[in-house]
Amino acid sequence: MYDLIYGIHAIQSMLDNHPKQILCVYVMCRHKDKRVKLLIEQIKKNKINIYECNRKKINYQAGHDSHQGIIAKINRYSYMRENNLSNFLMQCKTPPLLLVLDRITDPHNLGACLRSAGAAGVHIVIVPRNHSVNINATVRKVASGAADHVPFMPVTNLSRTLKLLQKHDICVIGTEITSKRFVFDTNLIGPLAFVMGSEGYGMRRLTKKNCNALISIPMMGLTKSLNVSVATGICLFEALRQRKLYKEFL
Repeated sequence: MYDLIYGIHAIQSMLDNHPKQILCVYVMCRHKDKRVKLLIEQIKKNKINIYECNRKKINYQAGHDSHQGIIAKINRYSYMRENNLSNFLMQCKTPPLLLVLDRITDPHNLGACLRSAGAAGVHIVIVPRNHSVNINATVRKVASGAADHVPFMPVTNLSRTLKLLQKHDICVIGTEITSKRFVFDTNLIGPLAFVMGSEGYGMRRLTKKNCNALISIPMMGLTKSLNVSVATGICLFEALRQRKLYKEFL
């Protein structure tokens, strides 16, 4: 079995991090983009088979035309197993920073959240197995390489997982638009897991029940809510800001 990835950044990231996972590459004939030409040279150096195709065949392979003229077949994505979570947390060399996404079903939103997670140094992203989109070609393209280096773990029971995190002294903070406690007034220095709910429904009841605290992002204008990926970025980088300042005062 294999997965497809497409787009210059996604394929470049896979080539840089896991070149042996690439089975073959399809590229549009006489591609004029210099970035693609450089990418092809690197692919050839790794002795990966390249097949030139016309636009129609590339579109058919991808299922759409947002592929930048290059597609790769790769070995199927291997998710981290949830029974390895405790060992993973104990091996973290810095206070764990986790991102938990509850009911995020849009691959563009998941990709953008992964991209922010990768930039903020998140240790692992956790999602419910049956209420989330998984890693696919769209997620990889939007994530711009983050899907290749941020561990991703679907879990069977999210509430049970949150309780496990708390046993490891990780503070579970949920985002709730009605909360009067703002993210900027919350101590985010220690081991921490942010829980983000879907835009339409927010967190599920049991997910919310298993949070240590609920916070919100202050809204000053007419807009009453943010895209989940934007909210994720704000929360993660506020944690990063606080941790950086804390280190400077040690």
